[in-house]
Amino acid sequence: MDIEHLIDRLEELFNDSPALPFTNNVIVNEDRMLDLIDQMRVHIPEEVKQARQVLTQKDRILAQAQEKANRIIAAAREEAARLVDKEAIVAAARKQADSIRAQAEQEAQATREDADAYVLETLNYLEGELKRFIKQVQDGKFYLQQQKEAPSEPPRE
Repeated sequence: MDIEHLIDRLEELFNDSPALPFTNNVIVNEDRMLDLIDQMRVHIPEEVKQARQVLTQKDRILAQAQEKANRIIAAAREEAARLVDKEAIVAAARKQADSIRAQAEQEAQATREDADAYVLETLNYLEGELKRFIKQVQDGKFYLQQQKEAPSEPPRE
């Protein structure tokens, strides 16, 4: 069940509730209303949980990228240390280590950018969904306010 369905059910509860004579008030079944509110509370945090999961995934991906870069750099340093015996070999090893380091940093940067893009896309989607939910709630409130402010019909004799 999604939040939109729950909002529709809440609106239906108000629409089906009997009106108090000579007022704009209605009698609402408290148990049904509280049940709907509880269900809404359960469903809205799911969207928030998804956003938190996305942020956790981003941190995990960045940590993995940093760990991979560190391993590559460590491997490059080990390789360079092993080749220290001769000057020409040392120069080649440093060049190779620099190349590996640069490649590792590029890969880490690309992974960070991909992770950031994924997180941004997901957060934009969640923001749109939350805005849509807020708009529906505001529309429901506006509708109820209009109903409340509408002049009531005089009693029939």
